[in-house]
Amino acid sequence: MHSRFRSDRRLTTRMGITLFLLGLLYVGFVAALIVLLKSWVLVVVVAAGLLGAQYWFSDRIALYAMRGRVVEREEFPELHGVVDRLCALADMPKPVVAVSDMDMPNAFATGRNPDHAVVCVTTGLLRRLEPAELEGVLAHELSHVAHKDVAVITVASFLGVIAGLIVRFAFYSQLLGGGRRDQNTAVIFAAVMGVSAAVYALSFLLIRALSRYRELAADRAAALLTGRPSALASALTKVSGDIARIPTKDLRTAQAFNAFYFTPALGREPGFARLFSTHPSLEQRLGQLGRISAELGEAAAPGGV
Repeated sequence: MHSRFRSDRRLTTRMGITLFLLGLLYVGFVAALIVLLKSWVLVVVVAAGLLGAQYWFSDRIALYAMRGRVVEREEFPELHGVVDRLCALADMPKPVVAVSDMDMPNAFATGRNPDHAVVCVTTGLLRRLEPAELEGVLAHELSHVAHKDVAVITVASFLGVIAGLIVRFAFYSQLLGGGRRDQNTAVIFAAVMGVSAAVYALSFLLIRALSRYRELAADRAAALLTGRPSALASALTKVSGDIARIPTKDLRTAQAFNAFYFTPALGREPGFARLFSTHPSLEQRLGQLGRISAELGEAAAPGGV
């Protein structure tokens, strides 16, 4: 399936490199666990089962976690109308449309491919944005689906999720039952925790680097498809400002899914932590949109989009 979203070879290359490196890391991780736990059947079966579950059910998991529900045209006709128009413009299948009853203004896309995708917006976003701004945000999310980077992020995040779970399991098992274990078992648990922590850290950095670039790619593709980068810039500014005013305690649950959101659920623009952010800074995104706006303004005929 080839949509009319402008292809991004640099994004495709980065996704390929990230998956390759994570694949090598994954193989090494599984091999290390087999050596340490002395049960290749258990490790392979559990790892394969969890990977399959995350790949096939990622959309349902994400919707459930963020309180999203599928909505029909009769309930949200304007929202469906914008998605219909953008899908026709981009020549791509229409994803399932969902709404999350959250005041935090945001949106996300998930799913394993363009034929099995979900685009979800929060009620807070619908209340705050003008039609042109909403169109820009939805075009951004649809570009994630068209470029298939949603599926890549879902698969790529799997390794970090598994490593993180193992670290927690090993930590609490050692903490709660350490007195009943012999020295050899304690050494194995310590080794598993060390390997898992290292894998989690490396996968964390690789995924963050890819995530920041894919957000810029989605902004660029959305601006070029709609021909209105200024509307997307306005939505970015409005949404980022409103999120900054939401109490931190209300953002904590959402922060686990920042890699999927249109803009991160952060109370303030990060400083040094920006190096580990899932999104580029607001200044970077607005700067890119400003350049695209200037290019389109020079190239567009009077009365154009």
